[in-house]
Formats: sequence, C-alpha cells, structure tokens
Amino acid sequence: MPEADIRPRPDIVALLCGADLKRRPDTNTYSHRDGRPFSKEEQALAFTATRVELEEVSAQLARYREYRRAMEEAPEAFRRFLAPFMEQLTEKNLGNAVQLMSVDERTEFDRLLGLLIDPVRPFTPYDF
Repeated sequence: MPEADIRPRPDIVALLCGADLKRRPDTNTYSHRDGRPFSKEEQALAFTATRVELEEVSAQLARYREYRRAMEEAPEAFRRFLAPFMEQLTEKNLGNAVQLMSVDERTEFDRLLGLLIDPVRPFTPYDF
C-alpha cells in the first residue's frame, strides 16, 4: 500500500495525545496526563503506533502550542492593533475605533477580541 494511503488510527492518536509517555517505575507502563497508569490494553495499543500516528500526535500538539502562544500574546497584539486607530481619535473608545476600520480590519479586531474574551481551552485530540 502506498504511504499516502496510510491514515492514522484516531483511537491511537487520541490515546497518545492524552498520554505522559514517561514510563512509570511503579507500574512499568505509560500513564494518562491525569496520572492514571495505562491499562494493559492501552499499553499494548500504544506499542502498535506507527510513524504516521506519531507524526499526527506531534502535529496536533504543535497546533495546540501555537494556539496557546496566540492566546498568551493576544493582549499585546490587541493593543498594537488598536494603537493606530486610537491615535486618530479625539474621544478614544472602542466604538469610535471600530467605525474607522475596514471590513478586513474589523475581522482582525473580532479575532483578537475573541482571543481576549474566550477562556483557554484544554487540549483535545482533533480539536486544533
């Protein structure tokens, strides 16, 4: 089968995304991020992971790290984005600044504002 046809198995990706892959000396297994050791079945399933599945886990975790970085940088990014609009205003408030924005600028404003308002979501496989 050509490698392009190989798809990661979602159950293995989900298991590995939620795993702490440091071996526990007390159970000689991997564990879930909440500390529960893998069952024998989960440990056996983890050992069947393919390169494609490990790459998918890595890609999902990288996307989540990027999401967290964007959330952490959102307050400063929002301030930098608004600064040129506020400089143009005598009465400096968001309503007046929004009136100066183009459609694309308003889209960016809404995106940044959403990052400020929304709570940070926990990592969930296939969510990012």
